[in-house]
Amino acid sequence: MLKAGVLGAGHLGKIHLRLLEQSENYELVGFYDASTTQAELIADEFGYHLFESVEDLIAAVDVVDIVTPTFAHFEVANQAIQAGKHIFIEKPITNTVAEAEALIQLAQKHQVKGQVGHVERFNPAFTAVADKIDTPMFIEAHRLAEFNPRGTDVPVVLDLMIHDIDAILSVVHSEVKHISASGVSVISETPDIANARIEFENGCVANLTASRISLKNMRKSRFFQRDAYISVDYFEKKCEVVKMKDAPDHPDDFAMILQNAEGVKKQIYFDNPDVPSNNAILDELDAFALAIKNDTTPIVSLEQGKKALEVALQIIDCFK
Repeated sequence: MLKAGVLGAGHLGKIHLRLLEQSENYELVGFYDASTTQAELIADEFGYHLFESVEDLIAAVDVVDIVTPTFAHFEVANQAIQAGKHIFIEKPITNTVAEAEALIQLAQKHQVKGQVGHVERFNPAFTAVADKIDTPMFIEAHRLAEFNPRGTDVPVVLDLMIHDIDAILSVVHSEVKHISASGVSVISETPDIANARIEFENGCVANLTASRISLKNMRKSRFFQRDAYISVDYFEKKCEVVKMKDAPDHPDDFAMILQNAEGVKKQIYFDNPDVPSNNAILDELDAFALAIKNDTTPIVSLEQGKKALEVALQIIDCFK
């Protein structure tokens, strides 16, 4: 088992602590949090070992799970990598692209692995259809959340939209050609609502909307490609695959047939896969453990985390 320690014991950090303790791939060694009072309360309540410093934790583990605020990501990840430790780092990977590039080079130099916590890649609704998304040409994503003060210190693009940016980049195998976007600050000092249009070199267009002041929660993406429509509901953990094929000469009475102006007939049919229940955070942590043990590339590599951050920052630059 890999010895793991958690840096940061806020809302998400406490979830990571619980799941690492449950995992069959890790031995949870303990945690560190800069807020001594909060850390002591957590240690007393759950019995986790509390380290006195970041350095002490890094020295005691094989894997450092970084769940600190984003501004601290680079500093602690740098320390961990220099000490030869593998890092799991929450999204966004770092504050700047330059910091992300530096971490990638350091990880290569010290021959350690890193994975970024883009958890929607492990959402069962997405994993059920990821292999069916083949050269999408139009993508529409909506990520709406009810207001929560947590996370409003950064633009909604880095708080919410970056999940969809990463998922889209993972299925569109083409370079970004152009980005246009707009954002509005309603409650926070940074934009609470944002819309972005990403155009890719291969002609694909992605239209993304994110809001953290919605009256309801929605996390849904739609992928349109030749002869197929694929819908992913990350919130409800449901997916739908609608395909088209040439209509048979003698369709049955229940077949759904469409005919275009040229007289070409197509049959619509559903190819909905099963969506197994899972804990996406546990799955991403376990997947990282397997990448370390098998010496394979993590599913969400540091390079992919950097690309998602790069696009997110380009979107934010459009607001200025």
